[in-house]
Amino acid sequence: MAAQRMKNAVVGVLMGGRSAEREVSLRTGAAILAALGRCGRRAVGIDAGGDLPQVLARRKVGVAFIALHGRGGEDGTVQGLLECLGIPYTGSGVLASALAMDKKQSKWIFRAHGLSTPDFEVVACGARGAWPLARLEPPVVVKPICEGSSVGVSVVRTRGALARALKTAFRSDPEALVETYVPGRDLTVGVLDDLALAVVEMRPRGGFYGYEPKYNEGWTEYLVPAPLTARQTARTRELALAAHRALGCRGASRVDFRLDERGRPQVIEVNTIPGMTATSLLPKSAAAAGIGFDDLVTRILAAARLDISPRCPDREGAR
Repeated sequence: MAAQRMKNAVVGVLMGGRSAEREVSLRTGAAILAALGRCGRRAVGIDAGGDLPQVLARRKVGVAFIALHGRGGEDGTVQGLLECLGIPYTGSGVLASALAMDKKQSKWIFRAHGLSTPDFEVVACGARGAWPLARLEPPVVVKPICEGSSVGVSVVRTRGALARALKTAFRSDPEALVETYVPGRDLTVGVLDDLALAVVEMRPRGGFYGYEPKYNEGWTEYLVPAPLTARQTARTRELALAAHRALGCRGASRVDFRLDERGRPQVIEVNTIPGMTATSLLPKSAAAAGIGFDDLVTRILAAARLDISPRCPDREGAR
């Protein structure tokens, strides 16, 4: 009965928002809306703002398809709101979303689970010293702790370039993650319903897979499936699922890697709301595994739920 109600419910596709990734989110949301329409689902697009609870009620939304990227949508905040409103939603829950968005916390968890990830340090805004790092030497990658789509990310190849890179990162966050730069290849793996999909390799123009190569067609060459050995493919997919599970993710996610010069995959981060645009990676990973775009959207929606579950019947009956 619950499944039937979900099938007949109005789907609210939450998109836009106020993060630095607003434009990408609007494109993701539009693609999802179109797919839901082709699949015969009643769906409405909602640009998530401060009046989101009122809009959800007014549009009679019964299930939320979260297409928000970055702060306010991918970090557990909108998930918490939907929990309070009792509206099932796609993707990971509150805690997993928050952990994945926070690069510092997720890196510590990867380490605790024994997953291969580049060495790192955290630098707070206002740190003193020309080189405020205890262990790392250039080249390093500097990132805001809580941003996506390579917003505020810099590759630092000399000591003198660190201050400017930190200043760029601090525009987005009061802390920066400084990570050992791993020479090698960019890989990603989609995870859907606790299954690792195909490995994708990205070869951007200029060598750095930043914001422009990610969202402009023709700026990046995509190799699907990635030209790896059978052992490398198996290991990358194994690590993708392990990282997804370590953070407690559910539904769909995408795990990014660097394949180092010795052919070893290094976990970089987990994205709990992967993009669904024309250049996005999760649809490419799914397509190589035989899952078309509309089917992918349908399967993500089918996994929508709340973290809060009813009391255990056995305990209730024992009282």
